[in-house]
Amino acid sequence: MEQLASAAAQPIDFSLVALFMRASLIVKIVMVLLILASFWSWALIVQKLLKFTAARADAARFDRAFWSGEPLDDLYDRIGATPRGPAERIFAAGMGEWRKSQDEVGAMIPGTQSRIDRSMNVAIGREEARLSRGLSWLASIGSTAPFIGLFGTVWGIKTAFEQIAIAQDTSLAVVAPGIAEALLATALGLLAAIPAVIFYNKFIADADRLGATYENFADEFSTILSRQLNEG
Repeated sequence: MEQLASAAAQPIDFSLVALFMRASLIVKIVMVLLILASFWSWALIVQKLLKFTAARADAARFDRAFWSGEPLDDLYDRIGATPRGPAERIFAAGMGEWRKSQDEVGAMIPGTQSRIDRSMNVAIGREEARLSRGLSWLASIGSTAPFIGLFGTVWGIKTAFEQIAIAQDTSLAVVAPGIAEALLATALGLLAAIPAVIFYNKFIADADRLGATYENFADEFSTILSRQLNEG
């Protein structure tokens, strides 16, 4: 009797590692999946932060170069066949089509304007696809992680009640550890989902703003080329 009382009086370890180790196999699998999803989510977030930062810097740098007064042919020759960023690739697509549309004597063949517009629209579509790549994973993690964690919690609570029935003891010392282990799965689900949802919304807004910037540039560039065509 004294030994039972002494065992009951021993403090219960509620550290995260102890809760994980005491959890059932299914709950452990759920926790591991959520931890991996959280790491994958943060890896995507860091990658996208760097990509969007570089895209904004590239757009600002190219905008300064484009409006510096340098002839467009010289700017295109300086960029060369390997543009460094999205804005340069869109410009190169339009300028490349402009040069391809010139015949042997330098005159423009019919339909030049529409081909230039289509070339830049295709380039813009590619850049928008690059910016949005991987965001579907963040959306999936943000929408499914809470439910995966909830599944782990429900399963853990089921296991806890089974242990209570086997022990035939409803004291807090028996009930609390099982409930705590089960709730840890929900906490991990929220830990994975909340950053994923926040940054997914941020990146979608950033992609829309950059896409609008590219489209505005394409419209301005198309207007300049159209004016030169009319003058020619």
